Amino acid sequence: MSTAFKDTYPWVIEPMIACGPMRMIALSPLAVAVSRAGGIGFLAAGSDLSDLQDHLEEAARLINHTPVPGAGHDTLPIGVGFLNWGADLDQALEAIRKYVPAAVWFFAPRKNEDLALWTERIREVSAAKTKIWIQVGTVADAIEIARLSKPDVLVVQGIDAGGHGLERGAGIITLLPEVADALQEQGLGHIALVAAGGVVEGRGTAACLALGAAGVVMGTRFLACTEAQIAKGYQDEVIRAKDGGVNTVRSRVYDILRGTTDWPGQYNGRGIINQSFLDATNGEVTEENKTLYMEAMKLGNNGWGLQGRMTTYAGTGVGLVHDIKTAETILEEVRTDAERIQQRLHKPKAQL
Repeated sequence: MSTAFKDTYPWVIEPMIACGPMRMIALSPLAVAVSRAGGIGFLAAGSDLSDLQDHLEEAARLINHTPVPGAGHDTLPIGVGFLNWGADLDQALEAIRKYVPAAVWFFAPRKNEDLALWTERIREVSAAKTKIWIQVGTVADAIEIARLSKPDVLVVQGIDAGGHGLERGAGIITLLPEVADALQEQGLGHIALVAAGGVVEGRGTAACLALGAAGVVMGTRFLACTEAQIAKGYQDEVIRAKDGGVNTVRSRVYDILRGTTDWPGQYNGRGIINQSFLDATNGEVTEENKTLYMEAMKLGNNGWGLQGRMTTYAGTGVGLVHDIKTAETILEEVRTDAERIQQRLHKPKAQL
């Protein structure tokens, strides 16, 4: 982790681990718990910002009650994630001006040019205290967004990620180094890169650090977290699922069933395969499938499962998630395992 990174987020313990802004799941309790444990917790604002200030007020209350160790007083020591294809800039600015979170995370604009205005205005209302993180999934987007918006951080997301991401892309093992090389060639190598997509434990974290990442983002691992706002049926399915490369799938089926069809065309979502997907022949969702999905919503926790129909967004690393733990325990375990691996790799060969 660079000195500049540490100066910006003084409470963070190396290696830097962030919780992704998972819509409707990563709310104030999870975001604050991750930051309290030495990570960076992102609150998911999503595309509807009507309740954003309520969530930030809750986060501020939680932090006032039990402060984040090492955090300063200039910013609220969490981040906020926006789905830029639908989020309202004026509402965002009002919330940022009032609460000054340490970072904002932009994702999925209608066009990359939109993010330049978001960056400019948020830096303006926060006196540049709120740092700009922008998620990318291709080398071309990384270069274009770096030029247009000059973000503080690029979140480089590989195709293994759960939930929404680009329909086409590369795994983090090749994407991150290629992005780093391309930015260096363009004179943009000073932008910090954070790795996402398939990182759920210490081995993946150590690998990403070896690739040159300043830190990592985890999403799927935090689905099985006591502070996540998530149904038990959803969590149980995350624990049950194995072999994520074949038992999860990228598709628009779940968006169609849920009615979340406003995403730009190049995006879809990765989720655990269930009966809803299996019934969607060639990706076509019938009215019967929609009706059955609506019925499943009335079943509570029983609506999830292999024969269930409820959407279970998760990444290919889901098979490495075995139990539900607190955010603090998750971060401690991932950091310890990553550090152990790094120490082993740095030992002289004779000591291995």
